[in-house]
Amino acid sequence: QVQLVESGGGLVQAGGSLRLSCAASGRIFSGYAMGWFRQAPGKEREFVAAISWSGITYYADSVKGRFTISRDNAKNTVYLQMNSLKPEDTAVYYCAAQRTLNFYRDYYLPASYGYWGQGTQVTVSS
Repeated sequence: QVQLVESGGGLVQAGGSLRLSCAASGRIFSGYAMGWFRQAPGKEREFVAAISWSGITYYADSVKGRFTISRDNAKNTVYLQMNSLKPEDTAVYYCAAQRTLNFYRDYYLPASYGYWGQGTQVTVSS
């Protein structure tokens, strides 16, 4: 069992930055692929970014060049640095983890991840 706790959300003006953190506890972090997803009101949960255990990263086209996912395996923590934020980035952001993920094939699918955090709200004002 892995427990995930997100933090770092908040209200920011367009063009601003936020850094989300996701702290993992429970079973060891080793070998887990991690993902960030987001869900805006009335919309489905969508992929934002993912990082493999070895540090390979993927991004949604909508955030490429603005967001950066990283992980500190010694601290059991994954981060999402969000720069140049836009009002359309407003959503609840969720951290997800999965050990036995076919990362290169399934990194963007919410159903591929078995562990989820409770979410943190990000609101970008225009």
